[in-house]
Amino acid sequence: MPITNQQVLGHAFLREMFNDSYFPDQVVDQGRTILLQLCERIEAELPSGLENLYALTRAATEEFNLLDMEFMAAGSGIETVAREWICDEFCFVASAYGFTDADAEKLSAGRDW
Repeated sequence: MPITNQQVLGHAFLREMFNDSYFPDQVVDQGRTILLQLCERIEAELPSGLENLYALTRAATEEFNLLDMEFMAAGSGIETVAREWICDEFCFVASAYGFTDADAEKLSAGRDW
């Protein structure tokens, strides 16, 4: 299902990570894909409340947990600054879909990074 949310379509996910040579573009691109797939899931499933949204973001967080191993293999990693950037993207996604009261910590609960 293609994304229809105009805010999401106009957003440059993980721009800061792409602009930082510490993070390999090919791995950051996988992170962007995780976020876009999260948006597709939200549009397909239309979560009725925050708990349903958190279930979707937990799955995306697990994917980022696995992606961190790829960052490490490439001599990088999801450290403090990257963690903040990724969490900001989760908050952006929640807000773009009308979940303005979503808790930032709950959006990425279960993260290993």
